[in-house]
Order: sequence, then C-alpha cells, then structure tokens
Amino acid sequence: MTRFYTEKDVAELLPMGDAVACVERALRLLAEDQAVNLPRQRIRVDKLLLHVLPAGSAELGYVGLKAYTTGPSGARFYFLQFDAKSGELVAMMQADRLGQIRTGAASGVATKFMAREDATRVGIYGTGWQARAQLQAIAEVRPIVSMVAYGRDAARREKFCSEMTEELGVPVRPVETPEEVPQDADIVVTATNAREPVLRGAWLKPGQHVNAIGSNALHRIEIDEEAVTRMSFIAADAIDQAKIECGDLAAVVEAGKLSWDGVHEIADVVGGKVTARRGPDDITLFESQGLAIEDVAVAKHVYEAGSAKGMGTVLEI
Repeated sequence: MTRFYTEKDVAELLPMGDAVACVERALRLLAEDQAVNLPRQRIRVDKLLLHVLPAGSAELGYVGLKAYTTGPSGARFYFLQFDAKSGELVAMMQADRLGQIRTGAASGVATKFMAREDATRVGIYGTGWQARAQLQAIAEVRPIVSMVAYGRDAARREKFCSEMTEELGVPVRPVETPEEVPQDADIVVTATNAREPVLRGAWLKPGQHVNAIGSNALHRIEIDEEAVTRMSFIAADAIDQAKIECGDLAAVVEAGKLSWDGVHEIADVVGGKVTARRGPDDITLFESQGLAIEDVAVAKHVYEAGSAKGMGTVLEI
C-alpha cells in the first residue's frame, strides 16, 4: 500500500523541531557509516533540468529519492520512499515544502554544533521562502533574542520581518544595507540566489557562525574570497558534492587560497569526529547544498506520522 502526501500534508506533519531531530539523526548515521548517500545528479533536456538525489539507511528503514524538475515553467518536486527490506513503495509526496523544511533543519543542526553556545542574535540575507525556514530552525537550537534581515525589495523586506516577528515571537528588524546584517549578529545566514557576493569578509566579526545555503551551483556565489579565507573552520554537507556544486568554495580553491583538505563534512562534526569551534573567537562556516539522506529521514517522519493519523491518500499501485 502506498500513501500520497500533498504539500499541505507535509507542512502539517513535519514541525521544524522534529525536522531538526531527524536531520541530526541522519547525519549521525552517515558519520557511523550506517547510511548511504549519493550526490545530486542532473541532466538537461533542452531548457529543462532533472535533478535526482538518492539515499538510504537500514537503520532508518527506508531508501528513497527526491526528483525534481526546473525550467521555464517553474519547478516541481516529488519524493519516493521505499521500505528498505521489502522494496515496497510505501510513500510518495510532493516535496517542495519537504525540501524547504529539511534545508532549514540542516542549518539548525549546523548552528547547534558550530555556533557559540551564547549566540542569541541573527542576521540574514534573503527574505524568501527558504529564509523563513532558516530563522525557524535557528530559533529551535539557540535562545534567539533578536534578528535582522536584508533583501533588495524594501516592501518585501518589511513584510517578511513583520510576519517572522509575529510567528517567532522575536523582534525581526529590516535593515537597509548589506553591511548592517552581520554588524551585531552572532549567527549570519545567506539565503539568496546571488551570483555575486552579498557577504564580505571585511564585515565579519570574531566568534560569528555563518550558514551559507544558496550556493548550490558553481555560478552561485554568496560570500567573497576574504570571507572564506577568514574562516577558522569550514563544513559542507559532503565534499564530493561541494566540489561540483559549491561556488563559494570552488572559486577560492581554484584561486589557490583554499584546499578541499581544509573542508570537513558536517556529519563528522555531528558525529564527534572533528570539533568545529575551538575558541570563542573562531569564525565558522557551514556550506549547505543538501543531502538526500536528510530527505529520507524527514520523509520517514512524514510517512510514519501520517500513517498513525490516517493521513495521506491511499494509492492502489
């Protein structure tokens, strides 16, 4: 029996706090070699791109893949979840919201393990749908007291800050220039589609943690070379994926200012194999491109919570 879950179902069944816990568990399993994850694969047909991300874990009990298309008519996201023992297709779900929540949760986990324990202030670049999930997740792992946000569209910036203030119960204030974002922040987030840096190394302060989540293609660059070279510690989702997708890091490696040997995997941080922060003045960076095993983990939660509540449309396939 296969259950189908809509975007609305996913949003209801996957609160951010649960998503953060799911992603943390997935990363621990990856660190313990109890999960298999492959980098995103892409093919182009004319103007359409198909993206596929497979992963699985016997400990989680599932294997699955996310497939989505992007093109002139927009993007469409789906996830398929299979029982790891029987191979039965147990769930299909629309996966735009799933990906949004999972990406936010990954930054939440990175913040939990890489930011200072006393971090309470956030600055974010971006006011779109992913920026919302970033703030939601960070608020789950640190006692945030204030946030600031920058986006190029002033009206959208004001609306975003007003809505997030109401949702989180924390003041979210709009700022008018990019330089203001990290000025008083302990945690800085870049959640943009930028092709030129929005965050410059000259603006960074000792002790800050940065989550950069928009550089998932080599032509996308959110932080400049100086920002990368100022980092005391850099973690990515997966080194093999970062090499083919992370414009922020690849550009600095190509310039000879960084070696991939100096980049760690976030699973090793979560699993305790490496320590991200050795002192209060360290500046740390998490580069997020997204891992399929994180999708499998949050989809497991959606499917099992949905089944328990009788949610989802049963498909006779």
